[in-house]
Amino acid sequence: MNELERSVEATLFAAAEPMSAEEIAAHVGADSVEGVLAGLAERFVGHGIELVERGGRWHFQTAPDLAHLLRRTREEQRRLSRAATECLAIIAYHEPTSRAEIEAIRGVQISKGTLDVLMEAGWVRTAGRREGPGRPLLYATTPDFLTHFGLGSRKDLPGIDDLKAAGLLDPLEEAMFELQLESGDEEG
Repeated sequence: MNELERSVEATLFAAAEPMSAEEIAAHVGADSVEGVLAGLAERFVGHGIELVERGGRWHFQTAPDLAHLLRRTREEQRRLSRAATECLAIIAYHEPTSRAEIEAIRGVQISKGTLDVLMEAGWVRTAGRREGPGRPLLYATTPDFLTHFGLGSRKDLPGIDDLKAAGLLDPLEEAMFELQLESGDEEG
């Protein structure tokens, strides 16, 4: 292991938050660290910890098959309400999206607290304003959302076939989900 590899490994180990390759390179004084990161990720396969990239940011995580060993020492996260879960899914699949668009898809108004909970969790952020009447705020997911749910990018979100296979859609929800996906495709 050369000095650059050791520096990158130490930087990631000590980092409080996941880091981009550019941040790591700047921290260790290198032009590029992509090859080093790939080599380290390969080296840690099968170990108790793994080096993973989520949303363009790198961090060490416990190997998934050993996560159960740490559950008792972790804080229990409170469960999201159904409204918050639905809002998070709408934002993830349709981002950037406005509050009015979220309400139109859900068919009901959302309380301000629902978006606040998602923002406090670090999974949703404001993403500017839409050009148009009233210039509504737009919402999008964050890199922490990707990290928490183990996604490399939004492209890794489950599709309708995945949700059907998991038994997560009843026929009515399935029809609504298909309509939502179609309306998202027309806009984007």
